[in-house]
Amino acid sequence: MTDFFKLIANENMKIYSRVRTWVMIGILATFNVLMPVLMYLTGAPMDLWTSFTWTESFTFMLNTIFTVVIAADMVAGEFTWGTIKLLLIRPWSRGKILMSKFLALILFSLLGTMIVAVVGMLSSALLFSGESAISLSSEGAGMEASALLLLTDYIELFVIALIAFMISTAFRSSSLAIGLSMLMLFTKDLFGLLLNPEKYEWAKYILFLHIDLSDYIHSSVGPGGVGIGFSIAVLVGYCLIFGLVSWWAFSKRDVSA
Repeated sequence: MTDFFKLIANENMKIYSRVRTWVMIGILATFNVLMPVLMYLTGAPMDLWTSFTWTESFTFMLNTIFTVVIAADMVAGEFTWGTIKLLLIRPWSRGKILMSKFLALILFSLLGTMIVAVVGMLSSALLFSGESAISLSSEGAGMEASALLLLTDYIELFVIALIAFMISTAFRSSSLAIGLSMLMLFTKDLFGLLLNPEKYEWAKYILFLHIDLSDYIHSSVGPGGVGIGFSIAVLVGYCLIFGLVSWWAFSKRDVSA
C-alpha cells in the first residue's frame, strides 16, 4: 500500500511540477474573485447565495475544462515525451499505474472544486452580506441549493474527465481527448433536443441526457419521465464501461513507445 501511495505522489508531482498547472489554478482563483466584484459593481440587487451561484456556474465550467486538460495528458503525455518506458520498467502492475494516474486526476479535480467553493463563497460573502443573505430561512435554502448545484456540477465534471482519460488511454492523443471531451460537454443539450426521449423510448439510455443532474434540484422528473435513480444508474453504467476500456487499453495492448 505504501508503494501505491508513492505512485500517487509521483503522479501528483508530475501534475504540479508544470507551470501550466499553476497558471490554471491561478486563473480559476482569479475568476472566483472577479465574478462577485463585477456583479457588485453592476449594483444589481442580490444576496450572497445568488452571487455564489452565478459565480459557480461560470467558474466551474473553467474547472471542468482545466481538469479535462490534465486528464487528456495523463497517459498520452507519457507517450509524447517517451517517459512510458521509464514508468513500465518499475515493479508495479499496469493496473496500479493507471489507477494512480486516475486518483491523481480526481485529487486535482477536487482541488479545483475546493477553490471554486471556498474562494467564490468568501468573495461573495465579503461583497454581499445584506439582510437577505443573513436571513435564516433564505440562508438555509440558498446554502442547500448551492451545495446541490456544486455536487451536480462535480458529477458532470467527473464523467467528462473520465471520457477524456479513456480517450487519452485508448488513442494516446491528448488533443483528441480534449477535442472530443469538449465537444461532448458543449453539445450535450443539442443531443437532448435531437434525441427527445419523449419521442424515442431508447433515447433515455443515452449518456448525454443524464450528465447534467442539476434539473433534479427543482424537479423530481428527468428526461423522458425518468427519476434521479435511473439517471444515476445510467451514469454509473457508462462510467464502468469507460473505466474498463481504459484498463483494457493500458493493460492488454502493446504500450511500447
